[in-house]
Amino acid sequence: MTNRVSSKSPRKQRSFQRESPQHVHRRMLKCRLDDLLREEYGFRSLAVKKGDLVRIMRGQFRDTEGKVTGVDYRAVRVYVDAASTTKSDGKEARVPVSPSNLMLVKLELNDERKKYIERKLAKTAESE
Repeated sequence: MTNRVSSKSPRKQRSFQRESPQHVHRRMLKCRLDDLLREEYGFRSLAVKKGDLVRIMRGQFRDTEGKVTGVDYRAVRVYVDAASTTKSDGKEARVPVSPSNLMLVKLELNDERKKYIERKLAKTAESE
């Protein structure tokens, strides 16, 4: 596998994110784990899924915890139930949050995710 050439230019970074295929967007949806989860599993980050409990670390809703209600793979954004605003007509609107501004506090563990975590742990143990 060859390494892709990366640029530090914000314009090219935005272009890469916008024009990349969906399987690459999946990797962009990773966010860091809480210290307790990091000790338990032994890795730093994991992809966000619907149902996870996250803490918002930056922005208007900083230091609030909420459940992930949706994940937008195309726009690489996460929707949290605690991050909503009121529109001028009185309706509630969800505010999209970048996964880089989130921290996973509690994981929604289903069979698929348990298998993924086991594979990832085996891979790190094999490399050591």
